[in-house]
Amino acid sequence: MYSSADNCSEKDEYNELEQDFVKKMNTPTKTLLVICGPTCCGKTDLAVEQAKKLTTEIVSADSRQFYKEMSIGTAKPTNDELQGIKCHLVDFLSIHQNYTISDYEKDALDKINKIFEKSDTAILCGGSGLFIKAVCEGLDKMPPADENLRKQLAELWEKGKKEKLISMLNELDSTTVKNIDINNPRRVIRALEVSILTGKPFSTFKNKKTTKRDFQVRYLFLNPPRVELYDRINQRVDRMLENGLVKEVENLLPFRHLTPLQTVGYQELFRYFDKEISLVTATEMIKRNTRRYAKRQITWFKKVLAEAPGTPIPLSRSNP
Repeated sequence: MYSSADNCSEKDEYNELEQDFVKKMNTPTKTLLVICGPTCCGKTDLAVEQAKKLTTEIVSADSRQFYKEMSIGTAKPTNDELQGIKCHLVDFLSIHQNYTISDYEKDALDKINKIFEKSDTAILCGGSGLFIKAVCEGLDKMPPADENLRKQLAELWEKGKKEKLISMLNELDSTTVKNIDINNPRRVIRALEVSILTGKPFSTFKNKKTTKRDFQVRYLFLNPPRVELYDRINQRVDRMLENGLVKEVENLLPFRHLTPLQTVGYQELFRYFDKEISLVTATEMIKRNTRRYAKRQITWFKKVLAEAPGTPIPLSRSNP
Protein backbone atom coordinates (compact mmCIF):
# COMPACT_ATOMS: atom_id res chain seq x y z
CA MET A 1 0.00 0.00 0.00
CA TYR A 2 1.05 3.57 -0.62
CA SER A 3 1.43 5.94 2.26
CA SER A 4 0.22 9.53 2.18
CA ALA A 5 3.85 10.54 1.78
CA ASP A 6 4.10 8.39 -1.36
CA ASN A 7 0.95 10.02 -2.73
CA CYS A 8 2.39 13.50 -2.08
CA SER A 9 5.65 12.51 -3.76
CA GLU A 10 3.82 11.21 -6.83
CA LYS A 11 1.68 14.35 -6.95
CA ASP A 12 4.73 16.62 -6.73
CA GLU A 13 6.46 14.65 -9.48
CA TYR A 14 3.36 14.88 -11.68
CA ASN A 15 3.11 18.63 -11.09
CA GLU A 16 6.77 19.08 -12.04
CA LEU A 17 6.29 17.06 -15.24
CA GLU A 18 3.16 19.05 -16.08
CA GLN A 19 4.94 22.38 -15.50
CA ASP A 20 7.88 21.23 -17.63
CA PHE A 21 5.50 20.17 -20.41
CA VAL A 22 3.64 23.50 -20.32
CA LYS A 23 6.93 25.39 -20.33
CA LYS A 24 8.13 23.49 -23.39
CA MET A 25 4.81 24.02 -25.14
CA ASN A 26 5.04 27.77 -24.52
CA THR A 27 8.68 28.07 -25.61
CA PRO A 28 9.05 29.17 -29.23
CA THR A 29 10.88 26.65 -31.38
CA LYS A 30 12.25 29.27 -33.78
CA THR A 31 15.11 31.64 -33.00
CA LEU A 32 15.96 35.06 -34.39
CA LEU A 33 19.67 35.72 -34.03
CA VAL A 34 20.22 39.48 -33.95
CA ILE A 35 23.75 40.53 -34.89
CA CYS A 36 24.05 44.21 -34.05
CA GLY A 37 26.57 46.90 -33.20
CA PRO A 38 28.12 50.10 -34.54
CA THR A 39 28.93 50.75 -38.16
CA CYS A 40 32.05 49.04 -39.50
CA CYS A 41 32.40 46.52 -36.65
CA GLY A 42 32.22 43.36 -38.78
CA LYS A 43 28.51 42.50 -38.50
CA THR A 44 28.11 41.31 -42.10
CA ASP A 45 31.12 38.98 -41.97
CA LEU A 46 29.84 37.39 -38.77
CA ALA A 47 26.29 37.12 -40.13
CA VAL A 48 27.53 35.32 -43.24
CA GLU A 49 29.66 33.01 -41.09
CA GLN A 50 26.67 32.14 -38.88
CA ALA A 51 24.28 31.80 -41.84
CA LYS A 52 26.58 29.19 -43.36
CA LYS A 53 26.78 27.24 -40.10
CA LEU A 54 23.03 27.38 -39.51
CA THR A 55 21.97 26.97 -43.16
CA THR A 56 19.83 30.07 -43.05
CA GLU A 57 19.42 33.56 -44.53
CA ILE A 58 19.94 37.16 -43.41
CA VAL A 59 17.50 40.05 -43.12
CA SER A 60 19.15 43.46 -43.15
CA ALA A 61 18.48 45.99 -40.40
CA ASP A 62 20.53 48.78 -41.93
CA SER A 63 18.04 51.46 -42.97
CA ARG A 64 20.58 53.31 -45.15
CA GLN A 65 21.12 50.24 -47.31
CA PHE A 66 17.46 50.01 -48.33
CA TYR A 67 17.91 52.51 -51.16
CA LYS A 68 19.03 51.57 -54.67
CA GLU A 69 20.63 54.96 -55.38
CA MET A 70 22.86 54.84 -52.28
CA SER A 71 25.41 52.05 -52.59
CA ILE A 72 28.96 53.24 -52.08
CA GLY A 73 28.22 55.64 -49.23
CA THR A 74 26.23 53.03 -47.29
CA ALA A 75 28.78 50.21 -47.72
CA LYS A 76 26.28 47.69 -49.04
CA PRO A 77 27.58 44.12 -48.86
CA THR A 78 28.95 42.85 -52.15
CA ASN A 79 28.22 39.46 -53.70
CA ASP A 80 31.75 38.38 -52.79
CA GLU A 81 31.19 39.37 -49.16
CA LEU A 82 27.86 37.53 -48.98
CA GLN A 83 29.42 34.34 -50.42
CA GLY A 84 26.13 33.12 -51.83
CA ILE A 85 24.09 33.79 -48.67
CA LYS A 86 20.76 35.54 -49.28
CA CYS A 87 20.45 38.96 -47.64
CA HIS A 88 16.94 40.41 -47.74
CA LEU A 89 15.78 44.05 -47.61
CA VAL A 90 18.86 45.54 -49.22
CA ASP A 91 18.67 47.65 -52.39
CA PHE A 92 14.88 47.31 -52.71
CA LEU A 93 13.63 50.92 -52.45
CA SER A 94 14.07 54.20 -54.28
CA ILE A 95 14.96 57.35 -52.36
CA HIS A 96 11.75 58.78 -53.84
CA GLN A 97 9.57 56.26 -51.98
CA ASN A 98 8.08 56.96 -48.58
CA TYR A 99 8.99 54.09 -46.27
CA THR A 100 8.34 54.03 -42.54
CA ILE A 101 9.62 51.97 -39.67
CA SER A 102 6.15 50.43 -39.50
CA ASP A 103 6.52 49.33 -43.14
CA TYR A 104 9.86 47.81 -42.27
CA GLU A 105 8.47 45.92 -39.27
CA LYS A 106 5.88 44.28 -41.53
CA ASP A 107 8.33 43.50 -44.34
CA ALA A 108 11.04 42.16 -42.03
CA LEU A 109 8.64 39.90 -40.13
CA ASP A 110 7.32 38.58 -43.44
CA LYS A 111 10.85 37.71 -44.61
CA ILE A 112 11.74 36.17 -41.23
CA ASN A 113 8.64 33.97 -41.20
CA LYS A 114 9.43 32.73 -44.72
CA ILE A 115 12.95 31.85 -43.58
CA PHE A 116 11.46 29.96 -40.62
CA GLU A 117 9.60 27.76 -43.10
CA LYS A 118 12.98 26.38 -44.14
CA SER A 119 15.15 26.85 -41.06
CA ASP A 120 14.83 26.99 -37.27
CA THR A 121 16.97 30.14 -37.16
CA ALA A 122 16.88 33.43 -39.05
CA ILE A 123 19.48 36.20 -38.78
CA LEU A 124 18.70 39.91 -38.41
CA CYS A 125 21.84 41.96 -39.00
CA GLY A 126 22.41 45.70 -38.85
CA GLY A 127 23.04 48.83 -36.86
CA SER A 128 19.68 50.63 -37.11
CA GLY A 129 18.58 50.16 -33.52
CA LEU A 130 14.99 51.33 -33.78
CA PHE A 131 14.37 49.03 -36.73
CA ILE A 132 15.77 46.07 -34.79
CA LYS A 133 13.63 46.99 -31.80
CA ALA A 134 10.52 47.18 -34.00
CA VAL A 135 11.07 43.61 -35.20
CA CYS A 136 11.91 42.13 -31.81
CA GLU A 137 9.52 44.05 -29.57
CA GLY A 138 6.98 45.82 -31.78
CA LEU A 139 6.24 49.52 -32.11
CA ASP A 140 4.54 51.88 -29.70
CA LYS A 141 1.15 53.05 -30.93
CA MET A 142 1.50 56.55 -32.35
CA PRO A 143 -0.95 59.09 -33.79
CA PRO A 144 -1.27 58.97 -37.59
CA ALA A 145 1.05 61.17 -39.61
CA ASP A 146 0.06 64.64 -40.78
CA GLU A 147 1.70 64.99 -44.18
CA ASN A 148 1.19 68.76 -44.42
CA LEU A 149 2.76 69.47 -41.04
CA ARG A 150 5.58 67.03 -41.75
CA LYS A 151 6.28 68.75 -45.06
CA GLN A 152 6.40 72.18 -43.38
CA LEU A 153 8.84 70.94 -40.74
CA ALA A 154 10.99 69.22 -43.37
CA GLU A 155 11.18 72.43 -45.41
CA LEU A 156 12.38 74.31 -42.34
CA TRP A 157 15.10 71.71 -41.80
CA GLU A 158 16.17 71.92 -45.44
CA LYS A 159 16.38 75.74 -45.18
CA GLY A 160 18.95 75.44 -42.40
CA LYS A 161 16.53 75.86 -39.48
CA LYS A 162 17.75 72.68 -37.76
CA GLU A 163 18.69 74.43 -34.49
CA LYS A 164 15.34 76.21 -34.36
CA LEU A 165 13.48 72.92 -34.75
CA ILE A 166 15.59 71.25 -32.04
CA SER A 167 14.95 74.20 -29.73
CA MET A 168 11.23 73.95 -30.43
CA LEU A 169 11.27 70.22 -29.62
CA ASN A 170 13.25 70.86 -26.46
CA GLU A 171 10.53 73.21 -25.24
CA LEU A 172 7.81 70.66 -26.00
CA ASP A 173 9.67 67.51 -24.94
CA SER A 174 13.15 67.79 -23.44
CA THR A 175 13.15 64.06 -22.66
CA THR A 176 13.02 63.15 -26.34
CA VAL A 177 15.81 65.59 -27.20
CA LYS A 178 18.05 63.75 -24.73
CA ASN A 179 17.24 60.34 -26.17
CA ILE A 180 17.21 60.69 -29.96
CA ASP A 181 19.80 61.46 -32.60
CA ILE A 182 19.12 65.17 -33.05
CA ASN A 183 21.12 65.13 -36.28
CA ASN A 184 18.57 62.79 -37.83
CA PRO A 185 15.82 64.93 -39.41
CA ARG A 186 13.37 62.03 -39.52
CA ARG A 187 13.57 61.52 -35.74
CA VAL A 188 13.33 65.24 -34.90
CA ILE A 189 10.49 65.95 -37.33
CA ARG A 190 8.40 62.96 -36.24
CA ALA A 191 8.78 63.87 -32.55
CA LEU A 192 7.78 67.47 -33.29
CA GLU A 193 4.87 66.38 -35.44
CA VAL A 194 3.39 64.18 -32.69
CA SER A 195 4.01 66.74 -29.95
CA ILE A 196 2.38 69.56 -31.94
CA LEU A 197 -0.61 67.49 -33.14
CA THR A 198 -1.48 65.99 -29.76
CA GLY A 199 -0.36 68.70 -27.37
CA LYS A 200 1.48 65.95 -25.47
CA PRO A 201 5.22 65.20 -25.39
CA PHE A 202 6.28 62.58 -27.92
CA SER A 203 8.01 60.67 -25.10
CA THR A 204 4.68 60.01 -23.36
CA PHE A 205 3.71 57.73 -26.25
CA LYS A 206 6.80 55.58 -25.67
CA ASN A 207 5.15 53.21 -23.23
CA LYS A 208 7.74 50.44 -23.63
CA LYS A 209 5.07 47.77 -24.00
CA THR A 210 6.41 44.87 -26.02
CA THR A 211 4.64 42.71 -28.55
CA LYS A 212 4.98 38.99 -27.91
CA ARG A 213 6.59 37.30 -30.90
CA ASP A 214 6.25 33.62 -31.76
CA PHE A 215 10.03 33.24 -31.88
CA GLN A 216 12.77 33.72 -29.33
CA VAL A 217 15.40 36.40 -29.78
CA ARG A 218 19.12 36.08 -29.11
CA TYR A 219 21.48 39.01 -29.45
CA LEU A 220 25.12 39.13 -30.46
CA PHE A 221 26.39 42.66 -29.86
CA LEU A 222 29.72 43.47 -31.50
CA ASN A 223 31.76 46.12 -29.76
CA PRO A 224 35.39 46.23 -30.92
CA PRO A 225 37.99 48.29 -29.02
CA ARG A 226 37.41 51.95 -29.82
CA VAL A 227 40.82 52.53 -31.42
CA GLU A 228 40.34 49.51 -33.70
CA LEU A 229 36.82 50.59 -34.65
CA TYR A 230 37.85 54.15 -35.49
CA ASP A 231 40.73 52.90 -37.61
CA ARG A 232 38.36 50.63 -39.53
CA ILE A 233 35.99 53.56 -40.09
CA ASN A 234 38.78 55.78 -41.44
CA GLN A 235 39.95 53.05 -43.82
CA ARG A 236 36.40 52.37 -45.05
CA VAL A 237 35.84 56.06 -45.87
CA ASP A 238 39.06 56.09 -47.88
CA ARG A 239 37.88 53.01 -49.80
CA MET A 240 34.50 54.63 -50.48
CA LEU A 241 36.21 57.61 -52.07
CA GLU A 242 38.44 55.34 -54.14
CA ASN A 243 35.35 53.42 -55.29
CA GLY A 244 33.54 56.52 -56.58
CA LEU A 245 31.61 58.07 -53.68
CA VAL A 246 32.09 61.61 -55.01
CA LYS A 247 30.47 60.68 -58.32
CA GLU A 248 27.62 58.86 -56.57
CA VAL A 249 26.86 61.95 -54.48
CA GLU A 250 27.14 64.25 -57.52
CA ASN A 251 24.45 62.19 -59.27
CA LEU A 252 22.18 62.69 -56.26
CA LEU A 253 22.56 66.48 -56.03
CA PRO A 254 19.11 67.19 -57.55
CA PHE A 255 17.52 65.10 -54.80
CA ARG A 256 19.55 66.33 -51.85
CA HIS A 257 16.39 67.51 -50.07
CA LEU A 258 15.03 63.97 -49.74
CA THR A 259 15.08 62.42 -46.27
CA PRO A 260 17.24 59.36 -47.06
CA LEU A 261 20.06 61.69 -48.14
CA GLN A 262 20.13 63.58 -44.84
CA THR A 263 22.91 61.32 -43.64
CA VAL A 264 26.66 61.10 -43.09
CA GLY A 265 28.74 60.63 -46.23
CA TYR A 266 26.28 62.55 -48.39
CA GLN A 267 25.66 65.78 -46.47
CA GLU A 268 29.39 66.55 -46.24
CA LEU A 269 29.92 66.07 -49.97
CA PHE A 270 26.90 68.21 -50.79
CA ARG A 271 28.76 71.01 -49.00
CA TYR A 272 31.84 70.23 -51.10
CA PHE A 273 29.79 70.63 -54.30
CA ASP A 274 28.42 73.90 -52.91
CA LYS A 275 32.08 75.02 -52.67
CA GLU A 276 31.71 75.58 -48.92
CA ILE A 277 34.54 73.16 -48.07
CA SER A 278 37.37 71.34 -49.84
CA LEU A 279 37.32 67.63 -50.65
CA VAL A 280 39.99 67.05 -48.01
CA THR A 281 37.84 68.76 -45.39
CA ALA A 282 34.74 66.88 -46.51
CA THR A 283 36.64 63.59 -46.19
CA GLU A 284 37.77 64.38 -42.67
CA MET A 285 34.24 65.44 -41.74
CA ILE A 286 32.83 62.15 -43.04
CA LYS A 287 35.31 60.22 -40.92
CA ARG A 288 34.60 62.34 -37.84
CA ASN A 289 30.84 62.20 -38.21
CA THR A 290 30.91 58.44 -38.82
CA ARG A 291 32.96 57.95 -35.65
CA ARG A 292 30.43 60.04 -33.73
CA TYR A 293 27.59 58.01 -35.23
CA ALA A 294 29.28 54.78 -34.16
CA LYS A 295 29.65 56.11 -30.63
CA ARG A 296 25.94 56.94 -30.46
CA GLN A 297 25.09 53.46 -31.76
CA ILE A 298 27.17 51.81 -29.04
CA THR A 299 25.51 53.89 -26.32
CA TRP A 300 22.03 53.10 -27.67
CA PHE A 301 22.60 49.37 -28.00
CA LYS A 302 24.11 49.04 -24.53
CA LYS A 303 21.09 50.74 -23.00
CA VAL A 304 18.39 49.00 -25.01
CA LEU A 305 19.88 45.50 -24.95
CA ALA A 306 20.26 45.68 -21.18
CA GLU A 307 16.49 46.24 -20.99
CA ALA A 308 15.51 43.71 -23.69
CA PRO A 309 12.79 41.42 -22.30
CA GLY A 310 13.10 37.65 -22.24
CA THR A 311 16.69 37.51 -23.44
CA PRO A 312 20.00 36.61 -21.83
CA ILE A 313 22.69 39.23 -21.28
CA PRO A 314 23.82 40.20 -24.80
CA LEU A 315 27.06 38.64 -25.94
CA SER A 316 30.01 40.93 -26.61
CA ARG A 317 32.77 40.23 -29.08
CA SER A 318 35.82 42.45 -29.23
CA ASN A 319 37.42 41.14 -32.37
CA PRO A 320 34.86 40.28 -35.04
